[in-house]
Amino acid sequence: MKRYSPERKATVLAKLLPPYNMTVSLLAQQEGISDATLYNWRNQARLEGKPVPGANKTTEQWSSEARFAVIVETATLSEAELGEYCRRKGLYPQQIAQWKQAFIEQNNDSPADKAQLKQQAKENKQLKRELARKEKALAEAAALLVLPKKAQPLLRDGRRGRLTPVLERVQFIQWIREAMNQGARLTPACREVNISLRTWKRWHRQAEDRRPTAVRPTPGNKLTLAEEQQVLTVCNQPEYASLPPAQIVPRLADNGIYLASESTFYRILRRHGQVHHRGRSRAPVTLSKPTSYHATAPRQVWTWDVTWCASRVRGRYFYLYLIEDIFSRKIVGYEVHEEENGEHAAALLHRAVLRERCYRQPLVLHADNGGPMKSQTLKAKLEELNITGSHSRPRVSNDNPFVESLFRTLKYMPGWPSAGFTGLDEARRWVERFSRWYNEAHRHSGIGYVTPEQRHQGQDTSLLANRKAVYEAARKARPGRWSRQCRQWQREGVVMLNPDKPQNASEKAA
Repeated sequence: MKRYSPERKATVLAKLLPPYNMTVSLLAQQEGISDATLYNWRNQARLEGKPVPGANKTTEQWSSEARFAVIVETATLSEAELGEYCRRKGLYPQQIAQWKQAFIEQNNDSPADKAQLKQQAKENKQLKRELARKEKALAEAAALLVLPKKAQPLLRDGRRGRLTPVLERVQFIQWIREAMNQGARLTPACREVNISLRTWKRWHRQAEDRRPTAVRPTPGNKLTLAEEQQVLTVCNQPEYASLPPAQIVPRLADNGIYLASESTFYRILRRHGQVHHRGRSRAPVTLSKPTSYHATAPRQVWTWDVTWCASRVRGRYFYLYLIEDIFSRKIVGYEVHEEENGEHAAALLHRAVLRERCYRQPLVLHADNGGPMKSQTLKAKLEELNITGSHSRPRVSNDNPFVESLFRTLKYMPGWPSAGFTGLDEARRWVERFSRWYNEAHRHSGIGYVTPEQRHQGQDTSLLANRKAVYEAARKARPGRWSRQCRQWQREGVVMLNPDKPQNASEKAA
């Protein structure tokens, strides 16, 4: 086996470094040394800590071990010796200085650096925790978005006590469990399907509802058979035969008598088959809310309209002009004419203002969009009397509900001549009798079942207080009959016309 001197090895290995940078295969051909021998020499030099690059590597690609060996070898060299070493190794003095500074900085762990690293680690941990929380929140949001869509056909309306079938309960439980498996919490999932947490727990514990089969005791406040018969007897007396319970109960209270509440009256009558719609009118319907003003006292907001009164002659009608105070429901002006025009309306309005002694006071007059209501004659009279005009919305028939309700009461009275009036004088006499009855005898449901005249004069406060005392005495005598508080006979302080867009009447008139 051929042997080589150390000088020969160093010379050959130097050709692997700059400025030669020869490859192992090329150097082997030039020197006549095998590739394996050269690789062996290079590995031995690397293990000894000598700067020996790898194949096809520049000085910037040397390993940390090679750089550290260069730093150690040049630590004791002078400037001239360092220059010679760098030329021999293919390096620059600046490179060695940079490597040395990098090693110093890498191993210089100051307290400030440690504190900074600790703070960065803490922030990193906090960011990871925040990221995990947001990912969980996103998963829950996605699950809660899907849950209502699944349960849309079976969503509850929020009413308490509703009987939910067993199959629906099982389906709700399954949907909520799926949402929880996808990351949703139980309480928000229950909220999305309009059920409480207690309801879900009860369904989960026992799916079947046992309320239909429960044995319920007889209520302690139930009326006896004799008391029910007394209610029936009172309702069928000639004095109350034509009145509904809503009119009977306050009349009895005015006489110091209390038998039962209105709902109990209706319940007893219904049980005995005595609750049916009577008269020529249709069943009540819910009207849409209009838009208008507030009235806190009489003579603030009036409403008026014209209605047709049929005569005995086919095709001939008389026209009833009527003005009503919405606060007291009192008829403050009326007249019957054979034609419909603005002159009659202006004259009636002027006469009503003088009778009510509210000349040039803030007042609102509401009407629909008929011809007399928008006539120039009536507009001039409104300006003369300092009255603010108000009109219903176009093509909306229920923006004038107070006077329309009054006309309904008028035309569906038992004494209304369904065959028609024989003449103008008869129509005027009939309307006069109706106006007197309506203002002085009729107890209006919208103002606490007092008469419009009593409310107009401010007498309703004492009447309602007396009714309240009668109710409280009856409740004190038989407290077991009262499952709730007494009926609130309270005076209605504010009356609104068209409450969708509230506006104070006095401010509008000013």
